[in-house]
Amino acid sequence: MNKKFTAILLLVGLCLLAAACSMSTSQENAKTEESKTISNEVGMESEMEQSSDKDSSQQTQTGSSTDRMIIHQAQLQIKVKEFEQAQLNIEQKVTEYGGYIVESNVHRQDADAVSGTITIRIPEKHFQSFLKDAEEQATILERNVTGEDVTEQYVDLKSRVTSKRAVEARLLEFMSQSQKTEDLLKISSDLAAVQEEIELIVGKMNYLENQTSYSTIEISMFEDRIIVPELDKNNLDTWDKTKKQLATSTNFMLAAGSGLIVFFIGNLPVIILLLLVGTVVYFIIKRKKPNKK
Repeated sequence: MNKKFTAILLLVGLCLLAAACSMSTSQENAKTEESKTISNEVGMESEMEQSSDKDSSQQTQTGSSTDRMIIHQAQLQIKVKEFEQAQLNIEQKVTEYGGYIVESNVHRQDADAVSGTITIRIPEKHFQSFLKDAEEQATILERNVTGEDVTEQYVDLKSRVTSKRAVEARLLEFMSQSQKTEDLLKISSDLAAVQEEIELIVGKMNYLENQTSYSTIEISMFEDRIIVPELDKNNLDTWDKTKKQLATSTNFMLAAGSGLIVFFIGNLPVIILLLLVGTVVYFIIKRKKPNKK
């Protein structure tokens, strides 16, 4: 009986040992498969980006001209007759077309010389109309219009952010299923990197959307105005004009009389001397003439 009991105990021990080894092996295999799955999923990002690049190039080639994204910019130098009025007209047009003013500067060198610069953003659909209105009310000194096509760049960013969001969703799914701390840390690190890249791409897309939705126009204005000085008598009536003219004439006569008095008194010695010499000459000539009988 003792031998049989011992054999049974050995058999049971061997069975338990085999079961434990089998469970350990299956757990290690599961861990290995999970790690491989995570690595494969993270590695799929580059393949998805390559595929998105191909798709974006195909979309760009097949896209219609109306879907293209163009960044328009314009620089105008104009000469205006009335600076303040021209500035007011431009501001009214900006409001009418739904734009906004980015910057406005005015330079006044003296009372008659005024210039300024105004930078505005106008909706793309009103870009040409606004330029036409601005050019009609002034003399164009210089005109420069540029356009940059960013359609392909935007489509590429859009495809990249789509693939990044797909990777982000898979990483979130793995995080919810993972139970080991080391796996959670690795997934969290990969997820943070992917989310940071998504934010950068979305920021670039928003910038391109803003630049293509609104065009930038910089206008430099120079005033070309002839100043006519106003006369003091413009607002006077006939009687006031008469009194003013009388006062002017009286002042002139008084000034002339004063000048004569100063002249005679100041030159009195010379005048007396000339009179004496003239008198002497007169009598000498008179005595030399023969007397008529």
